[in-house]
Amino acid sequence: MEWKNEVTGLLKVIYPVIQAPMLGVTTPEMVAAVAEKGGLGSLPVGGLSPDRTRELIQKTKSITGKPFAVNLFVNEVPEYTRQDAEAMQDFLEKFSAENQLVFERQSLDALQFYNYREQLEILIAENIPVISFTFGIPDEETITAFKQRDITLVGTATSVKEAVLLEKAGVDAVVAQGIEAGGHRGSFLDDEPLPQVSTFVLVPEMVARISKPVIAAGGIKSGATIRAAFQLGAKAVQVGTAFIASNESLAMPSYKTALQRAQATDSAVTRAYSGRWARGLRNQFMDAVEESGLNIPPYPIQNILTAGLRSKAQQADRKEFTNLWAGQASAGAESRSAADIFTRLIAETEGLHIV
Repeated sequence: MEWKNEVTGLLKVIYPVIQAPMLGVTTPEMVAAVAEKGGLGSLPVGGLSPDRTRELIQKTKSITGKPFAVNLFVNEVPEYTRQDAEAMQDFLEKFSAENQLVFERQSLDALQFYNYREQLEILIAENIPVISFTFGIPDEETITAFKQRDITLVGTATSVKEAVLLEKAGVDAVVAQGIEAGGHRGSFLDDEPLPQVSTFVLVPEMVARISKPVIAAGGIKSGATIRAAFQLGAKAVQVGTAFIASNESLAMPSYKTALQRAQATDSAVTRAYSGRWARGLRNQFMDAVEESGLNIPPYPIQNILTAGLRSKAQQADRKEFTNLWAGQASAGAESRSAADIFTRLIAETEGLHIV
């Protein structure tokens, strides 16, 4: 198996295998474990404060001296109606009371948002070699600032049209996020329906349309799926759900157990938790919001409104009331170290079998 290619050169790694950035699940320890094994660990900091961003980066650096990526959310805060937000808070308050959950109503005038531009100074000062991003395209000034410092840029696309725009903007590689992928959709074009293209259809279409290397994401969980992605033209793969049940993951115990037992049909794409389309395991909260008939406020408004409820549910290990992001290929997620999971993926791809 020949691993060396243009992406390993770009990312300065041994293997073109990327651990997906999963906010709320990924830890510096997970990122470091993958980096130490020769892959690219990805640290998610989307929407976090500058201080928290610096803290997580420095924590990761204290564990590994290997290169790792930092992932940003590059969306802007959209307009929303107070009526929709207040109606959603009414629903959340009632739902919480009915299910013995704690819900603290928030003042809509005091909601706090952190934009990716507030994190740029820290990323540059910390000499981050690879910056990936999702939910859009950074502004031209930001891309120029990164390029002047030879930072490798990786964008996320869920359609060929998005990939073409990312290439024109100057990215170095594009993640082809198939509909199978867990977590938030990277879609950012309002003039096309939500792309629902599978990874193994999207990858060859993208390879045919852009000259930048394509990274396959969604449904990648084994050596067989890694090889399949490479055969379709991908130069790297991004793996997320396979690491959620790992020892280094922040996922609560019932979340990890649910992943291990999940079937391919157990997940769905929803806006219930954050206001942005995302794939996760179905549960009581998801169903209740979708059946309420309410207009769901857009991201990140809904994400902030539900944050307290989700946090309390996670602390109590109540999986029916918080997001359980997961891809369609989540079955059999392993409860072992991230390093062991990564090693298995490499060995399987090379045609070996380890336990």
